[in-house]
Amino acid sequence: MVRGVGVRDSKDPDGGHVTIGRASFAALLVRAKAGALDLR
Repeated sequence: MVRGVGVRDSKDPDGGHVTIGRASFAALLVRAKAGALDLR
């Protein structure tokens, strides 16, 4: 059973990862798609 989603920096694949819950990951995707996380 998968308990979360592993997230890592694609520019540093050997740098480790964090695991977050599926609901939190879904919320992160919603915010990212809405542009709420753009740093520019």
